[in-house]
Amino acid sequence: MNKTPLPQFNPGPIVLFGSGETSPSGRKIFEHVFKQLPETPQIALLETPAGFELNSAQVIGRVADFLRHRLQNFNPQVSVVPARKRNTAFSPNDPEIVEPLYQADAIFMGPGSPTYAVRQLQDSLAWHVMLARHRLGAAIVLASAAAIAISARALPVYEIYKVGEELHWKPGLDLFGAYDLPLVFIPHWNNNDGGEELDTSRCFMGQPRFAELMKMLPPDLTVLGIDEKTALIMDLPAGTCHVIGLGGVTLLHTGHQHEPPEGLPDLTGTGLAEVAEQRNGHVHQYLNGETFPLSECCPFRLPAADAGLPPKIWQRAVALRDEGKEAGETEPATEPVPSQIRSLLEERQAARARKDWTAADHLRDQIAALGWQVLDTPQGPRLERSA
Repeated sequence: MNKTPLPQFNPGPIVLFGSGETSPSGRKIFEHVFKQLPETPQIALLETPAGFELNSAQVIGRVADFLRHRLQNFNPQVSVVPARKRNTAFSPNDPEIVEPLYQADAIFMGPGSPTYAVRQLQDSLAWHVMLARHRLGAAIVLASAAAIAISARALPVYEIYKVGEELHWKPGLDLFGAYDLPLVFIPHWNNNDGGEELDTSRCFMGQPRFAELMKMLPPDLTVLGIDEKTALIMDLPAGTCHVIGLGGVTLLHTGHQHEPPEGLPDLTGTGLAEVAEQRNGHVHQYLNGETFPLSECCPFRLPAADAGLPPKIWQRAVALRDEGKEAGETEPATEPVPSQIRSLLEERQAARARKDWTAADHLRDQIAALGWQVLDTPQGPRLERSA
């Protein structure tokens, strides 16, 4: 049987939560991601960011229970990867511990310490396998500490907020460095746990301290603040970012020469206008449902598929991927779904939820006119390229 050659480089979505990954809003975000995965998806939960805590198994176990019960319609097969600490029985360099990552359709990391996660994962087997699987189509889902850890510069939240160290940054895992995207992510952007007495926005730093921290960053970095119970979904092949959740995303665009957008938001009292001016930039803000191009951050490129990866790890990841495809010969080669099509599908789902069948049928026709068909399955709608 002749089969279409499988693409070797088709990176999956990257999902960054500001917080609330196990909340009702988090469930909707996971549903959005799971609809793009194979039926009965393999989900690997990487325990590393919380690996220093005595109850790290319980921390990641709560996420596992949430996925198994709250997203049971997708029948996710959840594996916990207890890669807690180097040079221990639970090392991120232990092949047996890391093995589930090779089979994952989605990989999740969440709460804990950003700087601890960086120390344990930098140049580790777990990190390299995670990158290889992502470049072969697996989704990467990151929340809280993990979103900070994968930045070009990681904010040492515990060290500053809890211990009282001087303001500083640490080198991050720089997930987007291979794409020429110098990005820093700040979850909990709009946190207000401190109430009227204490400013805990900007991931517990507060506005004055965050303004000082911004001065310490290299001039070409772009900062993305993600509100709580909100996620930023990045589609690298399509070059787009999509915001889902109860809040929004703030992009501190610094050191890039292009005209600022019209209708900039009123930044009175936020300190952001001053920070942007100091860094020869301006501020973008995007709310739930809005999509913006990755080029708003800075120019980017798709690297060679195996760039920066040890050859043996890349070759094994490709071989296992191809073995899985061989086992299901009737499954067609996947193609990235454009963000426009995904947005239309979400509108159709909303129309069906409110029983507006006329609107739902019209949206299905719009999708078909753009060369895609909607297949309604027990796991939810699935998109396929029209013949």
